[in-house]
Amino acid sequence: MVKVVVCGAAGGIGQPLSLLLKQSEHITHLALYDVVNAPGVAADLSHINTRSTVTGYGKEAIDEALVGAHTVVIPAGVPRKPGMTRDDLFKINAGIIRDLSEGIARNCPTAFVLVISNPVNSTVPIVAEVLKKHGAFDPRRVFGISTLDVVRSSRFVYELDNSINPKNTRVTVIGGHSGITIVPVLSQIPGQKFTKDQLDLLTHRIQYGGDEVVKAKDGAGSATLSMAFAGARFTQAILGATVAGKTGLVESTYVNLHADEEGTAAFRAKTQLEYFAQDVEFGREGVSKIRPLPELSAYEQTLLEAAVPELKVNITKGTSFITDAPKI
Repeated sequence: MVKVVVCGAAGGIGQPLSLLLKQSEHITHLALYDVVNAPGVAADLSHINTRSTVTGYGKEAIDEALVGAHTVVIPAGVPRKPGMTRDDLFKINAGIIRDLSEGIARNCPTAFVLVISNPVNSTVPIVAEVLKKHGAFDPRRVFGISTLDVVRSSRFVYELDNSINPKNTRVTVIGGHSGITIVPVLSQIPGQKFTKDQLDLLTHRIQYGGDEVVKAKDGAGSATLSMAFAGARFTQAILGATVAGKTGLVESTYVNLHADEEGTAAFRAKTQLEYFAQDVEFGREGVSKIRPLPELSAYEQTLLEAAVPELKVNITKGTSFITDAPKI
């Protein structure tokens, strides 16, 4: 039995994400949790002719939803609206993530936790600190889904050069999952020779692709469909490794660097970062190996140097939300 829980399943990301996960051959029980409407979404999805059972849980049934979960995917929280920064989001979403993490610690402390809720640079440390409080933190099992940056990179590069296949060209994206912390390693795409103007255009568009969608939706939400696609792709990779035992599965993802203590020691010493997005190989226990940084161009090195101090601020904000909270 493989139970996957979607927390925030009735929202703009949660519904299409759940639809995509209903098609997964690795899931036997898809549990949908939200403060409103999850039972209705579950009833709807339960009619789809795949093997997995779908159940829905409302606000008071968080423990029932989470108990025994293999994987928990978290798109819960409010979407970004025009003029909102990810810092604005933090004030609302941090408490939601904390409460869900408490539920995970109580009911499925060994689950793989996949965080979509923004700002990911800060929400992943919140999950980690809550799990630490309960003696349940395994850095190999907590992930920030930054896959949308990879998906956007592949698509935007294709728009400049139609000779590449956007579906099969995976761009490594390092750093974090917001603004200048997003560092696409475009220099490693085989055969690509972008001009400085093209690099500037591509990099900015990848870093601020979310703003493009927020503006286009004109107050009606943020990236939901593309995020659901990216979230499902990442979840399938995790399930492929942890359930089916597939090897060689790699995605760029934002993780605690202690998931590969030895492999990241030099990088941690140099940057003083505890969390970072990088290419990760998956295994039965989640993180199998965090790959070394790819060779960066001078352009990308400059981007990385700008990203590091911003990441430190983001990480501290998430960590402090739990560690500095008043004790009741």
